[in-house]
Amino acid sequence: MNGTLQMRDHLLQELDLVVRTTGSLIARIGEGEWAYRPQANMRSLLELVHHLVAIPASDLAILQEKSEPEVAAIENASAGIADRELLVRRLEDNCELFKRYILSLSEDELLHKSTKAYYLDHGAVQAKWLIEVVTHMFHHRSQLYNYLKQNGHDVQFFILYA
Repeated sequence: MNGTLQMRDHLLQELDLVVRTTGSLIARIGEGEWAYRPQANMRSLLELVHHLVAIPASDLAILQEKSEPEVAAIENASAGIADRELLVRRLEDNCELFKRYILSLSEDELLHKSTKAYYLDHGAVQAKWLIEVVTHMFHHRSQLYNYLKQNGHDVQFFILYA
């Protein structure tokens, strides 16, 4: 296997890690905690989890040049759901959808196919989109970890790598 595809596979393994550990964090949320909001100008715990669950599918729609309303529909697909197991399954399903797309790309497409988000005036190659999705997921997983810490959960950093 060449270096490009090895890097793709390493990034997809990191995506699997962030999905698995995000699922672990979601499983710790108590029924009465969904409304927790660290500050008035921040998402609630439920809103943050909904966003995390949607990222692989909504970012896939963005990189596939879907319209703003199409992306918004994907982003809001979990609205009203507060069942932890269902949310984790949706996250896993959305991740699998994203991975199938990335794995369907040839090396040339991964490195050279450029697509443009509805909110940008320039495109990005698929490899850059892959990096964006992985970093986006880690960013919000970190927020979720901090929300749980701030809300009194005894979570330690090693849970982020298990």
